Amino acid sequence: MTTDLQNMNLTVLMGGYSAEREISIRSGNAVADVLESAGARITRLDTAARGWHRDLPIETFAFNLLHGVGGEDGRIQGLLESLGIYYSGSGVLGSALCMDKAKTKLVWQSLGFPTPDFEIIDAESDLAAVIDRLGPVFVKPISEGSSVGMSKAHDVSSLERALAKASESGVAVMAEALVQGDEFTVAILRGQPLPPIKIIPASDFYDFDAKYVLGTTRFECPAPLGEDEILALQALALEAFEASGAEVWGRVDLMRGASGWQLLEVNTVPGMTEHSLVPKAAAAAGMSFIDLLNEIYLGSMEVRRGA
Repeated sequence: MTTDLQNMNLTVLMGGYSAEREISIRSGNAVADVLESAGARITRLDTAARGWHRDLPIETFAFNLLHGVGGEDGRIQGLLESLGIYYSGSGVLGSALCMDKAKTKLVWQSLGFPTPDFEIIDAESDLAAVIDRLGPVFVKPISEGSSVGMSKAHDVSSLERALAKASESGVAVMAEALVQGDEFTVAILRGQPLPPIKIIPASDFYDFDAKYVLGTTRFECPAPLGEDEILALQALALEAFEASGAEVWGRVDLMRGASGWQLLEVNTVPGMTEHSLVPKAAAAAGMSFIDLLNEIYLGSMEVRRGA
């Protein structure tokens, strides 16, 4: 395929200082390698380095592969906009909103979208009352990705342990009603949902190790659903993505429980490693890795230029 990226000056931003730093480096290098093989001129920048922005080429397009805090929360997007540099993916507002899982869910709830009930909890919370109201819960930092700091809790003692673990992230913590069922994800690319993926972890849930270390998680793509189910799932994911202010590309995670589909979160800079799900979904849609990057570039330029 002849892409729009050949002979271009492109910058790949990676690393950073979040808990997902090492995954970001893997994502960034995977993207940079493919872009270089397609004939682009690549600058690789680790934003954890002091004064890194001074090494940005004057004329460049930035592929943002920074996961988590500093990369998905609107900060890097605001900096690049202030410098007049076009970049990939969601803008400042969508990035900031989607990074905050609790506020994203409040938006969804206001629109009547299905999402598990939740509470923000801290050391002063009545944890027994939380369990009484929500039942078993997933406990997670509101602004970390890759399942960092996440764990299940079924009673007060396990909720205390889960809260302590999640609090290590230094951000607010939420307890979300546990959905018993199967996990799915839907990648979104330029206003279109890609084939959904069913995630089947070998462990208790799709945690950090299951995502990036063990290699034992199974994925079914396209997900083994009927045509009507797939269309309904894709439509819900796309509506949730757009309602949260996300743009160009990303991933919507969901569960299917006894009451049907339940939205969990939006990832505005999903992983692009060898284990990552967006490239899997793109491949199921007949797209190569460079096809995927080319579409992200084209969609991003449309958004940045206001087309």
